[in-house]
Amino acid sequence: MAIIDLRLDSVSKFYRIQGPPRPKGFLSTFARAKKEEFGAIQNVSFEVPRGESLGIIGHNGAGKSTILKLLSGITMPSKGQIFINGRLAALLEVGSGFHPDLTGRENTYLSGSILGMRRKEITKQLDSIIDFAGVRQFIDVPAKQYSSGMGVRLGFSIAAHLNPDILLLDEVLAVGDRAFQERCYERIGELHRQGVTLIFISHDLTAVRRICQRVILLQKGKIVHTGDPDEVIRKYTETAMFHQKSRLTDELRSAEILDVAFFKENGVRSATFHTGDSVRVRVKYAVNEDVPKGSVSVLFYRSDATLIAQWSTSSDGTLFTMKRGVGTVEFSCDELGLQPGVYQIDATLEGGETRNQLEWQSSCMSINVEDAKPVRGAVYMPHRWRHVDGQQEY
Repeated sequence: MAIIDLRLDSVSKFYRIQGPPRPKGFLSTFARAKKEEFGAIQNVSFEVPRGESLGIIGHNGAGKSTILKLLSGITMPSKGQIFINGRLAALLEVGSGFHPDLTGRENTYLSGSILGMRRKEITKQLDSIIDFAGVRQFIDVPAKQYSSGMGVRLGFSIAAHLNPDILLLDEVLAVGDRAFQERCYERIGELHRQGVTLIFISHDLTAVRRICQRVILLQKGKIVHTGDPDEVIRKYTETAMFHQKSRLTDELRSAEILDVAFFKENGVRSATFHTGDSVRVRVKYAVNEDVPKGSVSVLFYRSDATLIAQWSTSSDGTLFTMKRGVGTVEFSCDELGLQPGVYQIDATLEGGETRNQLEWQSSCMSINVEDAKPVRGAVYMPHRWRHVDGQQEY
């Protein structure tokens, strides 16, 4: 029978939040607002066997941060119990506790002690920590003279040299440059091979797919799906919520995006595609009055919030009048250039003589792109090739 390192048993966390003020009567002052109870997570139960790597994902407001706080001991559950079998260490906001006037070496001892390492343990691993971070030349320089990247690399290196039974990871694998990130993955993999139990809570679904054996999908504080990473990530994209509330205030709105839909070549609506697929996107909108010089855009963001691409009706200089009422713009792409991963989708409306931003739907949906083209790089660029025999003049 497998040893269970971590278990949540019917755990709920409620917060008391202030509601809007209530008027006492006509021309009277406002009464104190009534406090309401908000369930950040509700009746959540799961267990993690020793040596497993578990990912926890979900859209904003799903309850990921609450579970992170509960597991790291920052807050306590309102109901239920949490069982932890062994020493738990958390890699959260690495390097944030450095004292600017202390050197890198001194901060290594200070930060390591805060994380639960003994001084002898830190001394034994000091050379490895310094080399992993790549800051040997600056280890005796005050931290206030470090670049932000150097501080984060040293902070991660300290935390990565802990020897816990259970390791709790937040958004910590996006530190440093690509080469350092690869070393971070290698270190996490090494810890996992040594039998360390991993809990990874992240928006970076590519990293989740790479690290985790099993994934839990949270939605509005409840577990809605558990299983294989690819399967759960696909569910994540399918359950993406379209936000009817604009990021702009109601007073500024003269237009509204009603829907954003992706379609495969056969006309079936979908959130899962392959690199190189033919894709169509329809953006449905409504305007209260005619909007001259209008444009519609769809933006693609990687899971680390990097903007990868934009499709826009104005990319060729064309502007059109959005007629009062409901309209639809359809984009088409013969070969999707996105590499495998999960992408967040924004949609925008602009218009008027001054090209005002009328509506911006942020992260209104997600799409999952799977592998199909054996090419490297951030994007796939459609291309042709031919073999030319003999001499060729150019």
